[in-house]
Amino acid sequence: MFTKTGNSFLTQKKYAAEIARALQMELGETHQATKTLMRWTNADERTVKNWMAGSNGPRGEHLVALVKHSDFALAALLGMAERPQALTASELPLLRQNLQMAIDRIDSCMCRAQT
Repeated sequence: MFTKTGNSFLTQKKYAAEIARALQMELGETHQATKTLMRWTNADERTVKNWMAGSNGPRGEHLVALVKHSDFALAALLGMAERPQALTASELPLLRQNLQMAIDRIDSCMCRAQT
């Protein structure tokens, strides 16, 4: 029989803490945040509260549902997987949209200043 190497407990705690931090940054720590997460993932209230507290992390289909709805959860997951380049690629469309909005605002201000 093989012996278990490493300490998965620390890894699981880090995972749960990182996901909790991401969810709190995006949604806050209100009851409404809990309800939102329940709606996103179809998980029960106690499960969601454990995620928010960092005592447990989401598993399987719940994690997929979270990253579907939450950019912060996706960023946390990619960070833990040491895949920051994947995050950069996923952010590019949003960055382009924000840049275009800034250019439009600048153009609008310049037009008003010229009149």
